[in-house]
Amino acid sequence: MESCFVSLLVSSLPQQLAAVTPLDPWSCEGCECLCGESDESAAQLTPKQLSQINKELSTLQPVVDALRILSEKRQEMDDLEGVLRDSPDDKEMQRMAEEEQQQLQQQIPQLEEQLLLSLVPPDETDQRDIVLEVRAGTGGDEAALFAGDLLRMYERAAALNGWKFEIVEMAATEEKGGCKSASATISGQGVYGRLKYESGIHRVQRVPATEASGRVHTSAASVAILPQADEVDIDVQPDDLRVDTYRASGAGGQHVNTTNSAVRITHIPSGLVVAMQDERSQHKNKAKALKVLRARLYDQDRLAKQQSMSAQRKTLVGSGDRSERIRTYNYPQGRVTDHRVAVTEHGIDSVMSGERLAVFADALQLRHQAEMLAQLDGQ
Repeated sequence: MESCFVSLLVSSLPQQLAAVTPLDPWSCEGCECLCGESDESAAQLTPKQLSQINKELSTLQPVVDALRILSEKRQEMDDLEGVLRDSPDDKEMQRMAEEEQQQLQQQIPQLEEQLLLSLVPPDETDQRDIVLEVRAGTGGDEAALFAGDLLRMYERAAALNGWKFEIVEMAATEEKGGCKSASATISGQGVYGRLKYESGIHRVQRVPATEASGRVHTSAASVAILPQADEVDIDVQPDDLRVDTYRASGAGGQHVNTTNSAVRITHIPSGLVVAMQDERSQHKNKAKALKVLRARLYDQDRLAKQQSMSAQRKTLVGSGDRSERIRTYNYPQGRVTDHRVAVTEHGIDSVMSGERLAVFADALQLRHQAEMLAQLDGQ
């Protein structure tokens, strides 16, 4: 399956890449010239403009590096062809040149693929931390148990990647390990970029522990991956919020049930409601609720912008709708299948432990890059 994606990437290679000239602004000399002009004009720019230029240059650097290496290898290939043409009687020289040619013939297509990937516009959202939301769907207690399994899968994946995982809110069930709904924050390098494709309906097929006849049940849970928003991203006006406090319910001791520590925030313009009662402190619950609210508002705004550009919207792999069934976990057969890219991983335990979750992220990322490159080529 991966080879198919690579073939799609290669077929998207613009013809212009095959004939890069020294005067091309995307060539090494052209980019260095542009960088030099930016340095000369730096005194006339504001700090904000300088920051923006440095940011744009940093995104161009991988393209420049990939193009430089590719240009050097192509030049080496031309030089070797000259050696073969000019020294037909020198057998040893011919042999050495042919060996180097064979190596370059393998390296150049790989370098072209690297250059293609560097042309994919970076998504700044990929570097953001996330709010993870997991909710039990159809299937009763078994769905709640599966939701708990998914939550622990992401927690283990976070630990393996060196990310920070923190539970924000959880509505646990009486069945040990289950949860009706849960929210968590995951912080670290490139978290959203690696987990953004997890949003959707996850379906499980297995025999519940309470099933005496051994019949396989099908249950589901929904997952939402929301990029965290800073205060500068989403301006939440106090006048747009209605904050209610009430006594928390559930386990937690006498203090939880006798103080108004629980907080419910309603964003009046959008109608979004976030409730939080995990902390004993009302202020801490309010801070957590605001973080989740900002993430939901930011995601809502981001999706609205993407939907307004229907062609670009298709690049999200699948419909992007969180009601879309994206993956099936089949315990009797020991496999996990992602329906968006038809990738099946055998060894369900390694997926649920977070170790092999990256298999799906890699395949989906490659598919996404191929579609973005196809769009660039079409433009």
